Amino acid sequence: MKERAAELREEKKRSKAADKKERDAQDVVDAIAAMPDADRALAERLHALIVAAAPSLDPKLWYGMPAYALNGKIVCFVQPAEKFKTRYTTLGFNEDAQLDDGTMWPTAYAITAMTAANEKRISDLVSQAVAARAQAQ
Repeated sequence: MKERAAELREEKKRSKAADKKERDAQDVVDAIAAMPDADRALAERLHALIVAAAPSLDPKLWYGMPAYALNGKIVCFVQPAEKFKTRYTTLGFNEDAQLDDGTMWPTAYAITAMTAANEKRISDLVSQAVAARAQAQ
């Protein structure tokens, strides 16, 4: 909560929209660079995949984690294992992603290694999330 409060204070200081987007994106890159090696390797790859799959998403910090927003709403985020003392890094999707599939579907994915199949699945999920969000507007 303290991290999110600090993020909100920092956002208020940023006046120009273009400057804000650039600084938000740099904050994400800096946060990823500060992660332990295992988390950093996955987060760097996730960041590259998300930005490539959905250039319309804006990288920003969300509770100290790399997150990606569309029109100010967080669509997906990366939870580093070290931060939450878990055994895996997680790629999560908020309800705005609208990845609905029947009456039950996953909203977070544990990632222990990046494979070609994982990369394709992640790109597909991010593209689907952005398409669903854009349709909902």
